[in-house]
Amino acid sequence: MFLAADGESGKRFGNETIRVNGAGQLSIKLPAALAHLANAPHGRYVLDATVRFRHRGQEWRDRITANRAVAYRIHHDVARGRWYVTASWQRATALVLPLPVALAQGVVGVDMNDDHLAAWRLDTHGNPVGEPQRFFYDLTGSADHRDAQIRHALSRLLHCTRRFGATAIAIEDLDFTDGKSREKHGRNTHFRRLVSRFPTARLRARLVSMAAEQDICIVAVDPAYTSRWGAKHWQKPLATPTRRISRHDAASIAVGRRALGHPIRRRTAPPPHHQSAGAGHRTVQAASGARGCEEPRPHVPGPRTRCAPPDCGPKAGDQCAQHRSGHAAEHEFRKQDSLPLSL
Repeated sequence: MFLAADGESGKRFGNETIRVNGAGQLSIKLPAALAHLANAPHGRYVLDATVRFRHRGQEWRDRITANRAVAYRIHHDVARGRWYVTASWQRATALVLPLPVALAQGVVGVDMNDDHLAAWRLDTHGNPVGEPQRFFYDLTGSADHRDAQIRHALSRLLHCTRRFGATAIAIEDLDFTDGKSREKHGRNTHFRRLVSRFPTARLRARLVSMAAEQDICIVAVDPAYTSRWGAKHWQKPLATPTRRISRHDAASIAVGRRALGHPIRRRTAPPPHHQSAGAGHRTVQAASGARGCEEPRPHVPGPRTRCAPPDCGPKAGDQCAQHRSGHAAEHEFRKQDSLPLSL
């Protein structure tokens, strides 16, 4: 006694005949001859018992959330007197593409936060395209609730990436282990409490597994100063009266530019009368080999004014008298006659 049905990608929960939703509720599509026995809309029969997969249950939830094909087999164990449901699917081999090939269509930079994912699409030149995207989730409540929230947020992120036409997602390679957070942040209990409930490793592992099913590459970048430099160089220029750019949106641009190999810092525009577009705004991107492209500008010794340096100009004069260390009179030996103590 058994009933089996093959899955089909694109159908709801990956199977049209035997359907199991995220809560474990199982329903069967009845044939036309038994349609009068249906207890649910669209000729479906819902079983009272719920289904739970203990082995690879997270991977199964990822597939049904993305509507990927899942085959089911319902069979009866005569010895135990129980009914069992077996789910099976074909796992695609994740191919490791070269980085230039993965970034050929641009990248979607993602900044991971405590309550949402901030994403922005960048073209191959590192310029943000379109509007910023935010995928919110709630990490309060039970473990199942938090897991479902993360799964749905990642599903929306992957669908948005496919809709943009990009084939790569850039994320920060965060490492919030307990030892490192205690050593680095010390008594900052608020930040340590935030880090303790932020599922960095689970979110990253889930994103990699779900992206492999969608043929999307994941590029991990160094998270150093992405939020600070993103807010400094990208938050204000991209803000408009009708669009507010958050610090996290700017950080997603910094993450994407670092994955593409571009510097995060933006060079300032030249004066209006030196711009090729008249008085319009024009910003020149810094080259990858520019000195100090992601560091503060080096300190230039000398006066801070724009006057001529002391060693040039028509009125420079004898600089030997101005620099006391190099003046000859400073090292000249002078002899003075002794004066009598009394006349």
